[in-house]
Amino acid sequence: MPSRRIRVTGAPEAPLRAALTALRTELGVPESFPPEVLAEAERAAKSPVPPAEDATGIPFFTIDPPTSMDLDQAMHLSRRGSGFRVRYAIADVAAFVVPGGALDAEAHRRVTTLYFPDEKTPLHPPLLSEGAASLLPDVARPAVLWTIDLDADGRTSAVDVRRALVRSRAKLDYATAQRRIDAGTAEEPLALLKDIGEARERLEVERGGISLNVPEQEIVERDHTYELAYRAPLPADGWNAQISLLTGMAAADLMLTHGTGVLRTLPTAPDGAVGRLHRTAHALHIDWPHHMSYAELIRSLDPHLPHHAAFLQECTTLLRGAGYTVFRDGNLPPVTTHAAVAAPYTHCTAPLRRLVDRYAAELCLAPSSPPAWVLAGLDALPKQMADGTRLAGTVERECVDIVEAALLKDRVGDLFDGYVVDVEERQPTVGKVQLDTPAVVARLEGGTTPLPLGERLRVRLTQAVPGTSKVRFAPA
Repeated sequence: MPSRRIRVTGAPEAPLRAALTALRTELGVPESFPPEVLAEAERAAKSPVPPAEDATGIPFFTIDPPTSMDLDQAMHLSRRGSGFRVRYAIADVAAFVVPGGALDAEAHRRVTTLYFPDEKTPLHPPLLSEGAASLLPDVARPAVLWTIDLDADGRTSAVDVRRALVRSRAKLDYATAQRRIDAGTAEEPLALLKDIGEARERLEVERGGISLNVPEQEIVERDHTYELAYRAPLPADGWNAQISLLTGMAAADLMLTHGTGVLRTLPTAPDGAVGRLHRTAHALHIDWPHHMSYAELIRSLDPHLPHHAAFLQECTTLLRGAGYTVFRDGNLPPVTTHAAVAAPYTHCTAPLRRLVDRYAAELCLAPSSPPAWVLAGLDALPKQMADGTRLAGTVERECVDIVEAALLKDRVGDLFDGYVVDVEERQPTVGKVQLDTPAVVARLEGGTTPLPLGERLRVRLTQAVPGTSKVRFAPA
């Protein structure tokens, strides 16, 4: 599910780099891989376990951010009678990682790739994650190949998963994919992304699921300085996400059918949390009739509009509490669904960047008799993933604070215009303000009267020191 994100275009300036380096030190983020891990990765890159099936004749393609090299997924879409066939190839990390070896131990220590504005701390050595195991174009790679048949409405009619050798033919980014689809120049395997994506979105509406199109904060270098802007997701972002969701739902169904697995679960939000969002919507002048469901409201919002973007950001509070739930031997847990997906779901499509996905792949490839190492490590997995996810969340929040402070450090005392997007119930003089420009959301405090939730307000920047003091505003 989406969260607040920041990405940097261009090289960060020295104070920002220093603050990010200090953050990594403070959080104990590893600087490099141990020599024995790198040595094992080098050996594995030269001789991965080969799959029995050859699917290199299928013209797969990938869709990722332009600079990404750790490509977990490649797809091929085709028509099948009145319906569709989705072939989704997932990087087969288990072809390179020996259970109990140095690579495996290091992956369990790191749990997930950590993303900083200036660099990333990968789950696996780049020799694998951005090289031998990545589904880069024009090279054969071992993969876990999902074949999912859909009917004309996009409903799943058949699922097959097996190991296969694949070869991607093209590395696309979201903007290029969107442009080709809109212009009508996309070949069928890409053009069908819209048809299948929209069909799956309609089914998401039907089952009451939601996808939050939360804008990204993007730091852009212009004329030797930096600017903050919001980037609203393209339709292609959502269509691509639907393919991943489709696969995660198919994997969850396989696990539940066979009685052993690991699910990504999220309980239904309590009434109080939804009630709070109703008040926020009213304050932001967003019309939320009583007969309209939360899911319907989300789909009616335009992330390009500041007050809609602010509300979408607040909606992420309902996604807190997601976790990983394991079960075995047919003893199903009391909660098997993810409230936002509105169906059983698991993480299985990003094994280069997330530890749990390697386990999920093995549980689906051999659902009746999973490998011994999977069963042995299954019970410890939820806590490992919780700890890793918590660290990733801390990295994200702290990076946002550092980048915003770096961009505003020379403007303390300046006045800005923005919206009050949050007010603390117990301290109504404290809340959050979303600026018109630059694209900053920060703490607002220091006034003597309750903040006007949802209203425009002129504010003064009171502090901004990268790595030392977070951005703070006060009513002007």
